[in-house]
Amino acid sequence: MGIAFRKTTFWGVAADLASCPPTDRPEIVFSGKSNVGKSSLINALADNRKLARVSATPGKTRTVVYFNVDDKLYFADLPGYGYAKASKDVKEKFNKLCDQYFVSGRKFSLVLHLIDIRHAPSKDDVRMLEYMNQSGIPYFLVFTKCDKLSKAQIRKQLIEFSKFLDFHDDAHCYAVSADNKFGIEELRNGIEEFLQDELKDSM
Repeated sequence: MGIAFRKTTFWGVAADLASCPPTDRPEIVFSGKSNVGKSSLINALADNRKLARVSATPGKTRTVVYFNVDDKLYFADLPGYGYAKASKDVKEKFNKLCDQYFVSGRKFSLVLHLIDIRHAPSKDDVRMLEYMNQSGIPYFLVFTKCDKLSKAQIRKQLIEFSKFLDFHDDAHCYAVSADNKFGIEELRNGIEEFLQDELKDSM
């Protein structure tokens, strides 16, 4: 059963786990650095530039932002990490929220972990991948802002990243651009394929 990604609407925000929506359907979590383009990717998947607010100030999102996708699943946009201008107290607050999210036992189906293809993954990226590998959390690696590089440069970057990131040739890796929609349809298809059994069970 297909997912009508264009039927994506804003659900609400959660400042703590008690405010999250019920776990009655698949949930896809978006994680990554605060300026990696999570909101832009959600807008591209939904084909709606006005859906998720893209802030001019990275690190401004400090709650989990939820979207209802075709009444079949949720997108959960986690606060970004690693933004230098955020105060120590603010960093600790939304890092704690993210940590609680992953260790709470809350049911989610897939993590889309975003990395800017132009820059080497951060220590936080490496730690996040190590944690997901050790915990058995299913994830896709999504390399963003690919319109800034040529196809040859994208291939070169992916080869470089594979040297120190723990992913293999058969890992779910996607190179995308929210600006020119490069790779967006492939990512939609990958999500549908990954969730097909769970979507059938939830009907």
